[in-house]
Amino acid sequence: MDTIIARGSSEVIIGPTRPTVIIGERINPTGKDWLKKAIREGDFARVAALAQEQVAAGAHMIDVNVMVDGNAEVEFLPRAVESIQKAVDVPLCLDSSNVEALRAALPVCDGKVIVNSVNCDPERLEAVLPLVRNYKAAVIGLTMSKASGIPNSAEERVQIAARILEAVKAENIPVSDLIIDCLTLAVGAEPSGGQVGIDTIRSVSHDLGLNVIMGVSNVSFGLPERSTFNAAFVAMAAAAGMTCALINPLSKPVLEALLAADVLLGRDKQAQNFLKYYRARKKATQKQS
Repeated sequence: MDTIIARGSSEVIIGPTRPTVIIGERINPTGKDWLKKAIREGDFARVAALAQEQVAAGAHMIDVNVMVDGNAEVEFLPRAVESIQKAVDVPLCLDSSNVEALRAALPVCDGKVIVNSVNCDPERLEAVLPLVRNYKAAVIGLTMSKASGIPNSAEERVQIAARILEAVKAENIPVSDLIIDCLTLAVGAEPSGGQVGIDTIRSVSHDLGLNVIMGVSNVSFGLPERSTFNAAFVAMAAAAGMTCALINPLSKPVLEALLAADVLLGRDKQAQNFLKYYRARKKATQKQS
């Protein structure tokens, strides 16, 4: 099953037989005081610059998270969207738990976007899914609930994914526009976190037939040499059935591990994407020398 996201002449197709779609994660103020300051001061040129860096590095889409001050997100999210759309021509993923911020930002979006995200709580589904339907967006479903958090077993997460799937069908949203975030816990705190995430990906992609996204860097939180863990995990997740990855495309180990995994899994035919990346990197190195 393919999920098609398009903006102008830029079309992104997410599917199990296609190269993994890279969604740049860096527009997120968590842990970035300079970015929080820029957003609060309305300096969205710096936000747009982050988008440009990620697209130049290989991102196919850009995740937009500007949550710094509660309800101020209602103002900040549409302004960020407008600035980013002027700077890059790729589709966007609106990353917000604020329904009013989504309501304000969706009308200024060019083309089709991904709404990130809903969980299985009825009130969240009832608030967000009509927006997804009305604006013909795609949506990410988190395998968690507000009450119980992230389950410790793959079976429970798959059950949540199935409930979100039924809600999407009931809202007359195309099933192909649902992407499931199988989630992962930091292995430094929960040793089984990585394996449960992989098992969930495998079940959701194979049994439910849905596209799967993963925020890869969560797995390494609190550990040294995080890029090493993230690179290993992104390749494992791709092999299990992940079809789009929320990553930092400027992280060379992670990006290269994902590109190589696509070749080995037969998703990157004749290694076209990998060779394009290799040639661009070689050219850049030659310019620097």
